Amino acid sequence: MTVEAAISICALVTILGMVLAGLSMVIDQLRCADAARAAARLLARGDSSLAADAVRTLAPSRARMVVRYELGGVLVTVLTDAGSGLLPVVELHAEAYATIEPGQGREAPTKERARAPA
Repeated sequence: MTVEAAISICALVTILGMVLAGLSMVIDQLRCADAARAAARLLARGDSSLAADAVRTLAPSRARMVVRYELGGVLVTVLTDAGSGLLPVVELHAEAYATIEPGQGREAPTKERARAPA
């Protein structure tokens, strides 16, 4: 095997690792979006404990949820750090908004609450 072939194989392995790390980040982003959407719907129905369970189940393991009640609705942001040794650590986040269903009697608090699912 020549030196050129050895260098080419090393380059291909490095590129493959970076592609796999990028694919992992895309999957984590999709999981954050699914978790935010599910949590927003559940909070709009008044099921706050189920919303935390949804984030714990659907989002990546290191994810955290930020809930903000706005005029007649709830905005859920799910955040997580993604990355590996080949790529720098990047914060992924996804937001979802849902209108609070009638009869829930939720007022719009002015302060933001951050929760990390246990």
